[in-house]
Amino acid sequence: MNDKPKAKRERHHVKIWCSAEEKAEIEAAAQATGLSASTYLRVLGLGHEPRPLIDIEQGRELVRVNGDLGRLGGLLKLWLTDDAKLEEMAPERMPVIIRGVLAKIEANQEELSGIIRKVLRSRQDFSG
Repeated sequence: MNDKPKAKRERHHVKIWCSAEEKAEIEAAAQATGLSASTYLRVLGLGHEPRPLIDIEQGRELVRVNGDLGRLGGLLKLWLTDDAKLEEMAPERMPVIIRGVLAKIEANQEELSGIIRKVLRSRQDFSG
C-alpha cells in the first residue's frame, strides 16, 4: 500500500514545437496579458480568450482617481504654503477645510483600492 500523499494537483508537461519568431510572439502576447507563456497557452488551449493585464476602462478609472488625488494634494499644498491664502481664511475654519480635503483624499484612496481589487480578482480568473 502506498502511504505517500497524492499531489494536490497533478501536473503534466505538454511540449510544442515552434520557430524562434513564434516563441517571441507567444511570450509577448503572454506578457501583455500578465500571464506566463505556459498559462497563456493553457488558457488558449482550453478555449478561453486571455484578457489584457488591465482593460482600457479600468485603466481610465485608475488614471481618473489618481488625477483626483493629485489635484487634492496640490490644493492642500497650495493652501498650506500660500501665506496670503491662509491669512484670507478664518483660522477657525482651517481645520474643517483641511479635514474635508483629507476626507476626499481618503475616499479617492478607497475607490482606487476597490478598482485595484477588481483588477486583481479578474486576473485570478485566468491564471488557473
